[in-house]
Amino acid sequence: LPTVDPEIIGASLRPFEDRSVDIATLGVEIVRDEEKTNPNVVKIVGSPRSATRLKALYFTRATAPWGEGPLYHHIGLYAYRRAALERFVALKPSPLERRERLEQLRALEAGMRIDAEIVKSLPLGVDTPHDLERARQILSS
Repeated sequence: LPTVDPEIIGASLRPFEDRSVDIATLGVEIVRDEEKTNPNVVKIVGSPRSATRLKALYFTRATAPWGEGPLYHHIGLYAYRRAALERFVALKPSPLERRERLEQLRALEAGMRIDAEIVKSLPLGVDTPHDLERARQILSS
């Protein structure tokens, strides 16, 4: 996330206001149609907890959830409570994690709670060779 705004990093801590949250992360509403079906864009399927927070139920590369309403792009920045991090690193990769290639599913399958703070801007993620080239262009200018 070479272009991440420091305010977004701070926003990742807001879900910890709820003591039952083990892991906090970020999301942004998907506004470009091509991102909705792009498997390189990980989507958060969640239950709203407030206007800017979702309790994550699932993360997927598929277009989900089905039907009317917003879709959320997962921003791969995580904050962990210490005990949650210790537990997470001791877990073996889970079946859904291996299938979707998404490590956060290991935590969900183990019963850990992940909440996502919804922010307004999407930092550049570097997940593909095309993303790397874009990052190089941005950082060199």
